[in-house]
Amino acid sequence: MDDSAIRIVDLHKSFKGQVVLDGINLEAKRGRITVIIGKSGGGKSVLMKHLIGLMKPDKGEVWIDGVEITRLKERELNQVRMKFGMLFQEAALFDSMNVFDNVAFPLREQTNMSEREVKRIVDERLKEVGLLGFTEKLPSELSGGMKKRVGLARALALDPEIILFDEPTSALDPIISLTITDLIKETQTHLKKTYVVISHDVLGMFRIADTVAMLYDGKIVASGTPHEIKRSDRGEVKEFLKATKIPGFGGGEL
Repeated sequence: MDDSAIRIVDLHKSFKGQVVLDGINLEAKRGRITVIIGKSGGGKSVLMKHLIGLMKPDKGEVWIDGVEITRLKERELNQVRMKFGMLFQEAALFDSMNVFDNVAFPLREQTNMSEREVKRIVDERLKEVGLLGFTEKLPSELSGGMKKRVGLARALALDPEIILFDEPTSALDPIISLTITDLIKETQTHLKKTYVVISHDVLGMFRIADTVAMLYDGKIVASGTPHEIKRSDRGEVKEFLKATKIPGFGGGEL
């Protein structure tokens, strides 16, 4: 079996003449954590939307587990989307539902499981993120970090093969950010799933990434292990890492 869960080939996307993706080539290895970094407005979210077929490219290919998805019809795309879980930037919880029902939602909507089985899985996922005792809480009663944990539990509920993370530590203080970052690593190590993370938290992501890819001016200008990226000779990479205070570029220690 190909060890690539995701493979993007020469992907192009423009909006009203403005080039956002300019020939993206990227691979996410199965059972690994791939982190995509880059400046705000650089096309990271647009790239992620292509992975689940929410956008069609002007040119190029997106392969998910050996299936090229850019020309699939909606029904076929929905089958591919079942492979994905997603943790959104703001967790995207349902305000009127408690923690248990938020995590149970995809199980009730997309399966015919009994409530007993739903409870077993929800309890298991909440235990993995350290929130088993919070099932009756509403989102309004949770801290930002706890909401992210509930969002992760929900993303894992259907046991997807690939999890996408959109700025998982945004709007969190440094200590809570570190906790969420470590939780991402812990769950990935335990579950052996493919994780793709878009993040501005470069210091945190360098702690957990197997592969880091930098998106700059619509292209992947560098890709490799955190060690390789930190030693890249490319000017754009050096400038970005210096600005984010990566060790060796004017910052502290990881």
